This record gives sequence, C-alpha cells and structure tokens, in this order.
Amino acid sequence: MFRYLQKSVILLGLSVVITCGVYPAILWVVGQTLFPFQANGSIVRDANGNVVGSMLVAQPFTKDEYFQPRPSAASYDATASTSSGYGPSNYVLRDRVARSIGPIATYAAGDKKGQAVASDVEAWFQADTFGGNPHIVSQWADAHNTLAQNWVTADPTHAAYIDEWEKSHDPVVKDWIKANPATPQPKETDLAVVFFKTFSTEHPGTFPSSVTKTGADGKSTTDIEPVNSGSDVQSIFFDMWRTDHPDAQLNDVPGDLVTASASGLDPHITLQNAEFQLDRVAAKWAGDKKREVADVRREIEGILADKAAAPWGGLIGEKLINVLEVNLELHKRYGDPA
Repeated sequence: MFRYLQKSVILLGLSVVITCGVYPAILWVVGQTLFPFQANGSIVRDANGNVVGSMLVAQPFTKDEYFQPRPSAASYDATASTSSGYGPSNYVLRDRVARSIGPIATYAAGDKKGQAVASDVEAWFQADTFGGNPHIVSQWADAHNTLAQNWVTADPTHAAYIDEWEKSHDPVVKDWIKANPATPQPKETDLAVVFFKTFSTEHPGTFPSSVTKTGADGKSTTDIEPVNSGSDVQSIFFDMWRTDHPDAQLNDVPGDLVTASASGLDPHITLQNAEFQLDRVAAKWAGDKKREVADVRREIEGILADKAAAPWGGLIGEKLINVLEVNLELHKRYGDPA
C-alpha cells in the first residue's frame, strides 16, 4: 500500500515540477530570447522611455488629427474587458450606433450628394416637429426613458442642473409625486422624463447641453444651456430625423466604425474604416502644418498602405490597421497637433 502511495506522490511531484516549473521556464526563456517585445505585452515607449500604450489594447484618441479606434463598452479599460451585451432589439444599442453616425453621415444621391446631413438634422430639430407632432425633446424622453435617465447620470453638471430646475418647478415636482406616491422623495433620474417634457415646452427646438465659455479672467467655465445645434443635436436626434426622412439616401459607414468589439479593447480597425476617417485626419494635419490637404492626404495614404495587413500573412480576412501604430507614425512625421 505504501509503495503505491509513494509512486503516486513521486508522479504528482514530477508533474508539478514539469508543468509548473520546467515548462513555464522553457516558454519564458524562448519568449524573452526570440520574442521579447510580444512576450512583455507589446508595450510601446516614447523617446524618453515612457509607456504610451500597448499594440494589443485599444486606447481612445480624441483629437481629429488622429485615427480613432472602435467604440468600447469597457471605456478602453484593460482591467474591465467586456461587451455591452445589448441585443439588436435593445434601443440603447441602436441609439449608441445612431449617435456615432449622426455627425458623419453624408448623402449618397441628389443635389446634396456627398454633403453631411448634420445641418439638415439641426434645421429639422429647430422646427421642433416629429411625426407631425410638436416638441421633439419631449417625445424623445417619453419614448426612451432610459436614455433620458442616462443623460442625467452622464455628467455631474446634468444632475446639478436638474436640482436647480426642481427648485424652480415645485408645482411640477409635486404633481409628479402625486402621480407616483411610491416615490415621495424622487431622485434626479426619477424626474428625468418630466424634466425634459417641461424643458421642451419652455425651450422649444433646443436641448440642454454643456457650453464652455472663457471669462474676462481667462478662466473657462462650463454650464448647461439650451442649444439648437452642435454635436449633441446631431448625434442624439439623428435616429428620429432618419425616421422622419426614410427616403433620404445616405452613404454606408464601415461597420467597425460604429460597433464595439466583444472585448471592447480591439486595437485594430479595418482599412476601410481608416480610409473613411482619412479626410478628417488629413484636413486637420494640413491645417495644423499650413500645407495642402491633397499632399498630406497622399502621405497618410502611404502610411496606411505600409501599415495595413491581413491576418495570417494575408491569407484570411480583410486588411487591418493598428490604430496606435499608425497614430504614432503620424506623430513621428508631423509632430504635436496644434
């Protein structure tokens, strides 16, 4: 009996040593010797040795001079890789995609072929009629309670704005409490819908949005004010405008431009996506460096052609661009954005 137990213990010990010691050690030596960059996380450093990112993890680029990665449900947090989990029937997913498309959508035919629809979305919004009924913002909040509540929680200034609104609209709040006796002390999110309905009546054709102003002392302050144009109007209400204009022919956009990956951290975009962003990127760099747009565009097209590659040496899939790699190349060539 002891002999069998001894053999089992020896076998267990050898297995532990091999699988937990020898095998990992061999892989570590091979990795550090033959593939040190990949084995250490594909970390990219600047000229001073500071870490600027990883070739394996997406990160946000907000300046128009750079290519932008796919949307991320994880907010580009490598410690929280996740997808949104939204199904195609979930309006929150449709809304997120529509918000991405609104500011960049262009006409595919007609007198306005190639022109952005953004100005038409703003004009339609200012007319304040949807489906033949007045008060677009009120209809939006009533139809999509979750989106109205999400607006409240998106920024602390939004909740503070509703706090101030609540103080000056005591009768409205009391009527809401009377209609919702189970919530005698409503939070800002509880009042989101009635807030937007009231706002829509008092400020027709406008939406509460953050406006930054610079004072005489040179300091910037941000307040919530009624606006009738800008990125919020173009993005939030694009889907409603599209519903009101079903016959408008619009150009398609690359799918990965407006959809997140399963991890939320995909560092690549398709070459088609990069080419869709090329006009914006080239125009901004040309403006920053006081150069001709066409010349800068040709240079950036060359960078994309050089960096584009399909998986498995081009054997499968379509050509992809590593966003960090290309943006670092842009920075290397053109320096800091203006």
